[in-house]
Amino acid sequence: MLDDILDGARKAMAGLASTVGEGTREKTNKLIEDWLEIFPTLSTYGLTITSFSMALALSPSLNVELLGSHSDWTEENIKERMANHRGETAILTVFTAIRTAYRLQRQTKAPLMDPLILKIIIRLTPEVRVVLGQPVLED
Repeated sequence: MLDDILDGARKAMAGLASTVGEGTREKTNKLIEDWLEIFPTLSTYGLTITSFSMALALSPSLNVELLGSHSDWTEENIKERMANHRGETAILTVFTAIRTAYRLQRQTKAPLMDPLILKIIIRLTPEVRVVLGQPVLED
């Protein structure tokens, strides 16, 4: 299923030539292609894609939401994964965001709520959002 999603996203990106300048299209395609490659790896770490959407516009974007378990993301696990993926910018960005979210949440001294939600928005400037617990209001 993940392969079908990734293949569909790649095909959609190929159709951007008519709406975006060639340089911008190539840059966006490369960016999205780089990020698409991390989702199978994230799956091996217990993160499941729950939502996948793509917007084709002058500034195309890919929005992916993944769900995971807090027990899979201990400080030690994150540190080990970061070491295993040195030089891989996209996945290191995700690991850094998750690690930082947990560190900041611990500072609040509030109880950790389920689930772990990872939202990745890929556009010319990627955004990685980590949610610890179920938000009451959606963005």
